[in-house]
Amino acid sequence: MGNNTRQAWLEAMGITVWERRDRPAVAPGPISPPAVCDWERLMEEVESCTRCPLHAGRTRTVFGVGPRTARWLFVGEAPGAEEDKQGEPFVGRAGRLLDAMLQALGLARQEVFIANVLKCRPPGNRDPEPSEVASCLPFLRTQIAAVRPRILVALGRFAAQSLLSTEQPLGRLRGRVHEYDGVPVVVTYHPAYLLRRPADKAAAWADLKQARGIVHHE
Repeated sequence: MGNNTRQAWLEAMGITVWERRDRPAVAPGPISPPAVCDWERLMEEVESCTRCPLHAGRTRTVFGVGPRTARWLFVGEAPGAEEDKQGEPFVGRAGRLLDAMLQALGLARQEVFIANVLKCRPPGNRDPEPSEVASCLPFLRTQIAAVRPRILVALGRFAAQSLLSTEQPLGRLRGRVHEYDGVPVVVTYHPAYLLRRPADKAAAWADLKQARGIVHHE
């Protein structure tokens, strides 16, 4: 990526200063990808799921996208209206901001795995119900176990609380490195929140740099 392109993405994130530093080349670890039939069966289970009432109002399920051996795995809350239409997480304005966050890290969307806690859209984009999270979370846990990422980035309170099995507020979860099944977890703001509160983009950038440091020093 050229300097001008990276600077443009950083400006989209609200960051005006980019400190360049050499990044060590990282060779892929000895990852054993899951059997295709197992992964495809999981996709079929998500697509046909009726575990909670959300299935009745969905247009499409949103399984998640990205390489099955991705080093980075980003977890959001639930699909919105556009995601429900397209069947892909983080599209629309929030998705474009997430792309900017990735580009600022020197990553392309195609390099990371992106999923949500819920695979179906709650009506009116309301907060997920505890019973809905309980019904859907096993799908996400299976995805994480299959991908075996080097870092998990929880985008927003619901993603963080669901992954970490806690009720602590986002403010207390940010700034610390957590762990999920042996995988480091960094908590930051959801892109939709940052669209409403752009002043917090700098804090989100600090979170992302923390995650990047973990990946590069593993």
